[in-house]
Amino acid sequence: MSLSTHVLDATSGTPAAGMVVVLRTGGRERDRIVTDADGRGRLAEPGAGVHTLTFATAAWSPFYPEVTVAFTVTDPARHHHVPLLLSPFAYSTYRGS
Repeated sequence: MSLSTHVLDATSGTPAAGMVVVLRTGGRERDRIVTDADGRGRLAEPGAGVHTLTFATAAWSPFYPEVTVAFTVTDPARHHHVPLLLSPFAYSTYRGS
């Protein structure tokens, strides 16, 4: 199983490079990364269960200092991709591939 993310700044149409992303399971920090120049990052394998990714978005949004996305892994053998599209006053996410 692998876990990745990709953060895009929808206002500028560019990757959100240098953003801190934290993976937590049961409230406990499992991994912490900084997105690369393309706004991408790979995180530790979380295993089955409910997890969260917290994105430190304050530098990109005056309204959302951080965005937390909860997700469930039901098939630990499958790759999971959790992207974030961000603008100053809105964000969205989806299950990527």
